[in-house]
Amino acid sequence: MRQTLRLGTVMGIPVGVNWSVAAALIIVAGVLARSILPAASPGVSGGIRWTAAVLTAVIFLASLAAHEFAHAVVARRYGVKVVSITLWMLGGVAQFEGEPPTARADLRIAAVGPAMSGALALAFGGAWALAGVAGAPATAVACLGWLAATNVLLAVFNLLPAAPLDGGRILRGFLWRSRGDRVSAAHSADRAGTVLGFVMMGGGLLALLAGAWLDGIWLALVGWFIVTAARVEDRWTDLREAAEGRRIADVMTPHPAHGWTWQPAGDFAGTVARTSRQPVFPVVDAAGDPVGAVTMIRLVRLRSEEAATALGRFMTPLDPDRVLGPEEPASALLKTTPMRGGLIAVVAADHRLLGIVTTEDLQRLVRGGIGDSRSTAA
Repeated sequence: MRQTLRLGTVMGIPVGVNWSVAAALIIVAGVLARSILPAASPGVSGGIRWTAAVLTAVIFLASLAAHEFAHAVVARRYGVKVVSITLWMLGGVAQFEGEPPTARADLRIAAVGPAMSGALALAFGGAWALAGVAGAPATAVACLGWLAATNVLLAVFNLLPAAPLDGGRILRGFLWRSRGDRVSAAHSADRAGTVLGFVMMGGGLLALLAGAWLDGIWLALVGWFIVTAARVEDRWTDLREAAEGRRIADVMTPHPAHGWTWQPAGDFAGTVARTSRQPVFPVVDAAGDPVGAVTMIRLVRLRSEEAATALGRFMTPLDPDRVLGPEEPASALLKTTPMRGGLIAVVAADHRLLGIVTTEDLQRLVRGGIGDSRSTAA
C-alpha cells in the first residue's frame, strides 16, 4: 500500500496514510454524527456532535495503527524487518521484508494483532461502563461504546481463517507446523481468502438488492479487496519459491537494447526502439551507468519538434535500489515494485549495463522457463 502522506517515524518505522484514509474518516464521522450520536443524545447541538464524531474517528484510526504496531513489534523480535505502516480506507498494513523464520513465529506475529484489538475493546468497554456510572455526557458514553464495539468487530473479523486477514496468517502457521511445508500452507490460506472474498461480494450484492446500499457497497468492497489481495499473495508465494537459490543473472534478460542520455530521442525511436520488442529501455549516461528508463509508449508519442531533444529528457530516473548486481540473490527483486513498462530492475556492474528484469521475466521464472529465455536472449 503506497503512502500518500508520511506522518513520521515511530520506533524507527515510517508511518503514513494513503489518500483513501480521508474517505474512511468522512464515512465514520458521518455515521457517528448523523445516526449514532443523535440517537444517544438528541438534545446536543450539531457542532458538538460533529466534533465528537471526528475525534472518535481519529481515535479509531489510532486503534488501527496500534493493531499494526503490535504486528511490527513481534515481527522485529523474530528478526523480520518492518518496512512501513500505512493506514488506508479499509484498515492498516504493516509491510514486512522477509518471512517469519518458523511456524511458531508466523503464528505469534499474526495473532498479536487481533489480541491488541481485543485489549483495546476491553479498555474502551471499561471506560464506557465507568463513564456511564459516573454520569458522563451521553455523547462521550456513546463514542466510547462505539469504539469498544468496533474494536471487537475488528478483532473478530481479522480472525477469519483466510488470507490476507490475520486469521489467514494464523491458519498458515498452523498448517505450516502440521505439514512442515510453508509454501503449501500459504497456498491453502490464500485459497481460503479467495473463497471468503467471493462470499462477501455475494453478500454485498444481496444487501444491495435488499436496499441496504451502504452495507452492500461496503461488504462488496471489502470482499473485492480480500479476493484481490489473496490472489496477489498466491502469485507472490509462487514467485518467492521460484526465486529461491537463484541469482539475478539467472533471471535477467541479458544485453537489452538501450539508449544514451545525450542521443536524440527521435534517432533512438526510429532505429533501436523500432526494431525491438522491449516495452521499456534503460538509459545510460556517458560513464556507462544506468540512470533512467524510457518506455516504448513514450517514444511512440514523440512529437516531431521533440525528435532532436536528448533522450535523457524523456526518461524516468532510476532509484539506486533498482540498479542491482548480477550476483545478488533473485529474492532482491521482490523488494521493488514495477515501473512503467513493467521494469523491475536494471542489472549493471563496473559501469556496464548487463541486463534488465521485467515483469515478463518474473512470469517466466514462475513458469519455469528461465533456461529457455536465457538461451534465446543470448
